[in-house]
Amino acid sequence: MTLNKNSVSLFLPSLTGGGAERVMLHLAQGLAARGLHIDLVLQNAEGPYLKLVPIEVRVIDLKSPGIVSKTLALRRYLQKERPQVLLSALDNVNAGKWAQRLAGVSTRVVLSVHNHLSHYLRGDTGIAGKIRPHLLRYFYRSADGIVAVSEGVAEDLAEMTGLPLEKIQVIYNPVIMPEVFEKAKAPINHPWFAPGEPPVLLGVGRLVNQKDFPTLIRAFAQVRQEIAAKLMILGEGENRAQLESLVRELRLEDDVALPGFVENPYAYMANSAAFVLSSEAEGLPTVMIEAMATGTPVVSTDCPSGPSEILENGKYGYLVPVGDAEALAHAILATLNEPIDSEILQQRARDFSVDKAVDRYLEVLQSVGTRG
Repeated sequence: MTLNKNSVSLFLPSLTGGGAERVMLHLAQGLAARGLHIDLVLQNAEGPYLKLVPIEVRVIDLKSPGIVSKTLALRRYLQKERPQVLLSALDNVNAGKWAQRLAGVSTRVVLSVHNHLSHYLRGDTGIAGKIRPHLLRYFYRSADGIVAVSEGVAEDLAEMTGLPLEKIQVIYNPVIMPEVFEKAKAPINHPWFAPGEPPVLLGVGRLVNQKDFPTLIRAFAQVRQEIAAKLMILGEGENRAQLESLVRELRLEDDVALPGFVENPYAYMANSAAFVLSSEAEGLPTVMIEAMATGTPVVSTDCPSGPSEILENGKYGYLVPVGDAEALAHAILATLNEPIDSEILQQRARDFSVDKAVDRYLEVLQSVGTRG
């Protein structure tokens, strides 16, 4: 028995612009290219990536503001369409499985886990702190299959849920699409990237605590004391005012830019002297792999998890302790002084191609979708 043409649906909250959303778009496109009819089922069809959905992928808008309403809307979808497998991402409460049970259909539900569950639970106190871990263990154990985007995410998930590690499939994200290389050649209308200007350091991500951009800005302040340079952080989020205040406090207004979300970050990556990831935690940071694909040297915190796997414990770029601005500054300066050859970085990035990821996802979905 094989997956039939209308067999796979992908479920996401929205397409608001994060790395996981971009990864799932790549996967949807890759699966559709293999001849499958793919539904991209969204809790709310919104976000800047919505216009990037390929024409061969059908978008289903559940128009559901809350957990209960999205579960009921998803139940109605499953009753109508009856896919063999629902691949659900960013769905910690496993609404997909609840909807499947309510619908009374044979659809198998696979959870795609993109971040550390322990990081998600951090900060929970009181009753919520006691109850949520037990609920999440139940939610994850009820899935018909689980895919983690890195070995580190899988190990953390196994520890938090008590699931055997061998029950969790590890599939690196489908990151590198052919169009990445074409988009990287696009011109940038910004004076910092003009010939003869100082090197630009680039950060990309949502402006939230997890990305720890304050440490990057403080590290840049130390770099700026040694050499002429610029720092640009692409992305939008709740911490914008805090970051802008820190920039003013450090008197870096002329050297730090936060232009917000951009549709084509690859051109910025290709024209930057180095890409810097300062995160406290990740799953498998897509932007780091994309930067490497453009041939740009990378520096990263050795956060759980992903960077050490991508960089093979420092073979392809410096790894520094989380939250250590001084160590990050030293690594940036060393990278600018002696960058790794771009062809070596691009070769490593090809290990995260869409074709390789789609092959592995098809293996897992085939196994789960044809299980008795």
